Amino acid sequence: MKSLASEAAEAAPVPELVAAAEQSLPRQADALARARAFAEPLIAGETLDTGENTLVHADAVADILKQMGGSEAMQAASYLVYACTHLNRPQEVIAKAFGESYAALAVETTKLVAVQRQARGGEARPSGVHAQAENIRKMLLAFSRDLRVVMLRLASRLQTLRWHAVSRTVPPPEVAREALEVFAPLANRLGIWQIKWEMEDLAFRFLEPETYKQIARLLDEKRVERETYVEQLRQQLEDELRAQGLHAQVHGRPKHIYSIVKKMRGKSLEFEHVFDIRALRVIAADERECYAALAWVHQRFEPIEGEFDDYIARPKPNGYQSLHTVVRDATGRPIEIQFRTPAMHEHAEHGVAAHWAYKEAGAKGYAGVSASSDYDAKIAVLRQLLAWERDLAGAATGLFEDRIYVLTPQAAVVELAQGATPVDFAYTVHTSLGHRCRGARVDGAMVPLNTPLKNGQTVEIVTAKEGGPSRDWLNPDLGFLAGQRARAKVRAWFNEQQRHETVARGREAVEKLLQREGRTAFKLEDLAAQLGFKTADDLFAVVGKDEFSLRNIETLLRPPEAPLPQDEFLLKKPRSGAGTPKGGVLVVGIDSLMTQLARCCKPAPPDAIGGFVTRGKGVSIHRRDCSNFRQIAAREPARVIEVEWGGARADREAVYPVDVAVEAADRQGLLRDISEVFAKEKMNVIGVQTQSVKGTAWMTFTIETADAQRLMKVLTQVAEVQGVRSARRR
Repeated sequence: MKSLASEAAEAAPVPELVAAAEQSLPRQADALARARAFAEPLIAGETLDTGENTLVHADAVADILKQMGGSEAMQAASYLVYACTHLNRPQEVIAKAFGESYAALAVETTKLVAVQRQARGGEARPSGVHAQAENIRKMLLAFSRDLRVVMLRLASRLQTLRWHAVSRTVPPPEVAREALEVFAPLANRLGIWQIKWEMEDLAFRFLEPETYKQIARLLDEKRVERETYVEQLRQQLEDELRAQGLHAQVHGRPKHIYSIVKKMRGKSLEFEHVFDIRALRVIAADERECYAALAWVHQRFEPIEGEFDDYIARPKPNGYQSLHTVVRDATGRPIEIQFRTPAMHEHAEHGVAAHWAYKEAGAKGYAGVSASSDYDAKIAVLRQLLAWERDLAGAATGLFEDRIYVLTPQAAVVELAQGATPVDFAYTVHTSLGHRCRGARVDGAMVPLNTPLKNGQTVEIVTAKEGGPSRDWLNPDLGFLAGQRARAKVRAWFNEQQRHETVARGREAVEKLLQREGRTAFKLEDLAAQLGFKTADDLFAVVGKDEFSLRNIETLLRPPEAPLPQDEFLLKKPRSGAGTPKGGVLVVGIDSLMTQLARCCKPAPPDAIGGFVTRGKGVSIHRRDCSNFRQIAAREPARVIEVEWGGARADREAVYPVDVAVEAADRQGLLRDISEVFAKEKMNVIGVQTQSVKGTAWMTFTIETADAQRLMKVLTQVAEVQGVRSARRR
């Protein structure tokens, strides 16, 4: 057994955490300047769909990325993205000038921009909602391949909204709506509040301009009075905390209009009852001082019941940590106060961008996941992307409910059907991995292979070096497979195994025939070609499945002298004297006694025979094993006499009619194929009776033969005809 770690080469492209990805970039101190110089002649004279100059937009995006802590490499990509559309082979050209990682990031982002533009263009059509859902799915998969794409898209959309605000133009509603409903929730999930708040306010300003102006006007009416009050309270609180030995910094908090509107609508509040209109933030040295500052504030002011949240002990899913409380001052006015450490504040402002800038996630990491390594942080960030997609799923009327996303141990995102199991996962990663799957770990714990997977889990497959799937996997009652694609791969494996067995069986039959015909030197591939097959294995397969008669091969090797018509069987007249051969039977001790062969058993040399003296018809000759003969001999033993075949006095040209019974699977051409055997062996068929019942053919042939032993050899050949189950003398 070995784990999936050794199967990395079979997995999809592994997404790299930005910090780790940028360590792999070639050291290029002037990458940003070179990228701008590279793109400027291509994009300086063009404008985006919004009307903004492309170079100006790229400059602004690079500046936003810088403020968020993005490296020069990420800033350089903001120019290369827009240069891609002007290059015939962007991947090749950018890779040659800047390296593969720069090229991959630029091209991946360009593809995503095109997908988003196409999805927005589809909103007016009935399929618009589904197009947007597909857009989000492709965004998620693009983000999973290279997490830096997230930052580029967020920065670009924020700049688009800023440009419309500065130029006093209104963006298309779908652009503002996508910012509010898709990109802002994404920034929130990744903890990048600096972008979240600004994007929400700008998008809301364009979507509901009247409501925006109303709240802005209410904020502005008493702005001077409120800011004076908040500043006095800020200074007072900071001084008092320091007097308590707590070296904390106290800041006023900006007011976000969209946040205020959401609280007013969500809690049915009037403007004056929204708590965070007056708000402070306390930055303490460590967690202990955060709690100490909170305790002192609750002594100094009256806390409002039900308005306290401890996000330090229980971080939000996106890793956000802080203490929140609302208190009343001496006049009863509510004040919201937050307490956090510098590291918590940095994460709250920049989220994963802070990690990507400083290459470490801190002690808590994201979503409560320990981020002691780049890998742990990468998994945590990807889970936030998956959670973001599921957040949107709730608002997309079930469009995403038919699938889940799970992670490989290398942090690649794998898309599966709802209810998929580890076996489905293994087949999605690679067919060979699925065939050799023997166990699975989900989030580090071994689970049964029919365990339904959940969104965001990390799945590791335990494999055997060789082997194949279990037939139990195809049993729907056991629940090993939920996906049709994986089920088809399992069936294909078993079909191939069955084909191997069928081919081996067919090869053995063909080779035996060649040996019997003395044609072992005949090349099998040539034989198959002459029979109309592409390969020898194709011939063996149909022979092994009894779909191709070996008679066809015999005909090719030794064509019959007079082939019978395809589906006709011509009966021949009995030869003169057949059935009453002169001198064929001798009655011991008596000469010239009339004899006749019994019709019930039709004896022929060298059968053991006996005679029974009839009344007026001479001696009736029976086979000794004939049931009729045994019965009459028991009743009248005195009439039984000894007889024998004539030997040297017998007519050597004499032939005897015998009955042959054949049982076979009924099919087209069965009678023809059996008749060919008798014709080839020069045996005269003088009678045939056939009956077919439920696919089984019962046939009785009356054959003229001079030697019963030779007939038995011919019956062996009849038994080899396709579909024949038995061939015996009656």
